[in-house]
Amino acid sequence: MADTSNESLRRTPLYALHLELGGKMVPFAGYEMPVQYPAGVLKEHLHTRAKAGLFDVSHMGQAFLSGDDPARALERVTPADVAGLKEGMQRYALLLNDNGTIKDDFMVARLAGEAALYLVVNAACKEGDFDYIAGKLKGLATLAPQPDRALLALQGPAAEAVLARHAPDTAKLTFMKVGRFTVAGAPAIVSRSGYTGEDGFEISIEAKDADRVARALLGEPEVLPIGLGARDSLRLEAGLCLYGHDMDETTDPITANLAWSIGKRRKMDKDFPAAEMIMGKLLEGTSQRRVGIRPDGKAPARDGTEIADKTGRVIGKITSGGFGPSLNAPVAMGYVDTPFAGDGNEVMLMVRGKAMPAHTAPMPFVPHGYKRNS
Repeated sequence: MADTSNESLRRTPLYALHLELGGKMVPFAGYEMPVQYPAGVLKEHLHTRAKAGLFDVSHMGQAFLSGDDPARALERVTPADVAGLKEGMQRYALLLNDNGTIKDDFMVARLAGEAALYLVVNAACKEGDFDYIAGKLKGLATLAPQPDRALLALQGPAAEAVLARHAPDTAKLTFMKVGRFTVAGAPAIVSRSGYTGEDGFEISIEAKDADRVARALLGEPEVLPIGLGARDSLRLEAGLCLYGHDMDETTDPITANLAWSIGKRRKMDKDFPAAEMIMGKLLEGTSQRRVGIRPDGKAPARDGTEIADKTGRVIGKITSGGFGPSLNAPVAMGYVDTPFAGDGNEVMLMVRGKAMPAHTAPMPFVPHGYKRNS
């Protein structure tokens, strides 16, 4: 939960810039963060889909993991194939507890020529994640959090052209590749990734360089500053989970429809937390599954909305929902009993006491624009 008193809220290195740009600041994951700027959520969302948006994600947790074999060590707490991660690549991974449910999701990267792994975890969980990883890997690897680093996300179809003006070699990256570059004169770790479904980059820099680099990128004609509101609607349209909503420590990877994040070798070796339970669910199925939901009308279904079958029997609930500006229609995701998890099943959403028709639908709701290897 976010802090409610401004005195206890932290600020990113770009706090003053957010105020200068007219950002509406709200508590989020213990920080004061911009939910929107004067353009408004709708325009920010559509601008990111059409051109490029700049997001401050400096509240996320960055760290380096070092040791004799940090990749093998990290595999004690994730089912991802970290040991098989090639230099210059990053991977989406789940952090599991001993019961095989999800403590968080995170990114792990292997930078070329470097022994340490680079990790990025979610803001609301970062202290707990870091304590958990450090404790589980004690004697095998050492975790070094990087609280003095900022993180920017430049997202949208114009992101490549914009960033190339300040770091030409970044244009050579394809989806999920990562490296060290100089961006607007600042040393940076740049990955071709993000959480909007669009092509784009995440740029890790020292806090002292954050304001200068952000201003350089915002000075480009294609770029607008984007707040948390559009960040949430963009990731929802892209069918991407938000930790604490669409998955948490009550959720396992199979029920969450994230079996793809378990490495092939890991499935064979069954050497990750609660592997027998998780592989059993993969083979035998689960009682519920995460699915996409398209309300048939115009009313959005918010988090916690009950999902019922046509007889009124409750079969699940919405975990993320709202208006999808790219579609000019509401979209949602949630969990339903497995017999209803196929695409196109008719369901009812209990919105303010009324049963509203909807149907299960494939995700992403908006096609991903990632630049993959040709």
